Amino acid sequence: MTERLVAVMHAVRSADHGSKQSIYDAACQDLQISRATLHRNLKRLTVKTTTRKQRSDAGKSCLTRDEALIISGTIQESIRGQGKKMFSLTDAVAALRANNFIRAERIDETTGEIIQLSDSAIYRALRSYGLHPDQLAAPDPHLEMRSKHPNHVWQIDASLCVLYYLKPQKNSANGLHVMAQDEFYKNKPKNLQRVMADRVWSYEITDHASGWIYVEYVMGAESGLNLCNVLINAMQERGRADLMHGVPQILYMDPGSANTSSMTLNLCKSLGIKAIAHAAGNARATGQVENARNIIERKFESGLRFRPVADLDELNSLAAQWRAVFNATAVHRRHKKNRSAMWLSITAEQLIKAPSIEVCRELAVSTPVERKVTSNLRINFQGSQFSVKDIPGVMVGEMVMVTRNPWRDDVAQLVLTDLDGAEVFHVIPEIKKDEYGFDEQGPIYGEGYKQMAAGPAQIAKAAIEQIMTGTETQGAAEKARKAKALPLGGKFNPYKPMQDTSLPEYMPRRGTEHSLITPTVEVPRLTLVQTAMRLRTRMGDEWKPEEHFGWLQQRYPDGAHEHELDTIAEQLAKPQSKTLRVMNGGTAC
Repeated sequence: MTERLVAVMHAVRSADHGSKQSIYDAACQDLQISRATLHRNLKRLTVKTTTRKQRSDAGKSCLTRDEALIISGTIQESIRGQGKKMFSLTDAVAALRANNFIRAERIDETTGEIIQLSDSAIYRALRSYGLHPDQLAAPDPHLEMRSKHPNHVWQIDASLCVLYYLKPQKNSANGLHVMAQDEFYKNKPKNLQRVMADRVWSYEITDHASGWIYVEYVMGAESGLNLCNVLINAMQERGRADLMHGVPQILYMDPGSANTSSMTLNLCKSLGIKAIAHAAGNARATGQVENARNIIERKFESGLRFRPVADLDELNSLAAQWRAVFNATAVHRRHKKNRSAMWLSITAEQLIKAPSIEVCRELAVSTPVERKVTSNLRINFQGSQFSVKDIPGVMVGEMVMVTRNPWRDDVAQLVLTDLDGAEVFHVIPEIKKDEYGFDEQGPIYGEGYKQMAAGPAQIAKAAIEQIMTGTETQGAAEKARKAKALPLGGKFNPYKPMQDTSLPEYMPRRGTEHSLITPTVEVPRLTLVQTAMRLRTRMGDEWKPEEHFGWLQQRYPDGAHEHELDTIAEQLAKPQSKTLRVMNGGTAC
């Protein structure tokens, strides 16, 4: 088929004018296909060499960047927490036009007519400016941090094993139970509450340089006690292939309550570990340990359904076997070696042996205490004097925090805060004068970090914030947000298109009167005396008994109704003209 079609193409190209149809007819008859099928197959085999000329105004838009920022900011303000956009592009543009925030229009160069930009044109402009909500929703660029050597930085995190709970039973070899979806879910809180104390938590610790994974399981919940126990166990030398141990220089973790508890911070302060918690909502900062949880679930916990586990000790024993084998065999994709081999590159100076479990537990509950710096730059601590004269920033008379040193009794540790807000530990020696009268000293300095430069999306979001809040700086925008300021200064009315809509005047519809008969209310008539008393109360000082009562007696001898009192009071309040009556056919004037 292909060879025949190629022959047809060559014949058509070399054929004279008017003779191509006969070639097509012969090919259709020879191949037993229709003319449409023939042309479709020829088109498939033909290589197009001509390209469409690009428009001269390609990449340009009549929508200004300022208008694009307002449109994008309005849509951003309506996005809910789960990412749902409550304001569509069409509705946002219509509302902003009605409120005179944007024009979004172009001028026809041939006719001079002003034409509003279509939604598709505005969509393309937002894309070209990098202001489309999908572009702004992309994750912020991050800087890849590096560690200098094994045990320089450890990352730690706690995870709830959502599939299992551990409850040993007398007649069962397997105390590990699978949490069935139809039994444990949000609509059955009692079932979940029943096994809450038996839930299995895992703590994962990774060495940032080598990627070595340490995992240990605990019962109950995420707490400072569980975290300290796991950290202490991980720092101990366990022997054989379970290699990773020692005191890290930096412990990087999430800002959870357990991680920032006083017990954990006291342990880190006493051991000289700089405890750093990343910003809330930035789980990517501890991405290595988060990925370790995924590895543990797939490589280790997936087999627990088929392996009986009686209690927590057996589960941790099985986990220790797994981590020793995994770290010694699995090749890390970053450094292309197994994790154990890379961790073994640590030097003797870099590997700081941890104190015993008993000493570490004591350090976890020994809170640093305040001491006052004396005039000779010394502090009194645990019955001895320690020199702080060479510690930067320490002044006479101020209060400083000091704690014991876990390795030596002749030195203590001073806890200060550097310019970056991170804790810095300084070893301060006990005052022991030698033959020359000098004191020993040994400060320890921490390291700072630099922030990644802002990308286009971050610059755009900052500009949007300033437009939405009507400010000129990022700090002013944050203050406006804290003050609950309305976006766009409260001038934006999203319902203005509805208010400006002109509706037709509808003709009233013909109907039928209701058959209800209005009841007649009979109001009793007041007597003459009652009428006079009511009028006296209404008129006050204007009531003149001698004149007004006679007037009432003449005109309302039988009294009056309640609704007539206002009219009568007005008549009585007017000046009364004297009436002369002439008897016997005379004239009244």
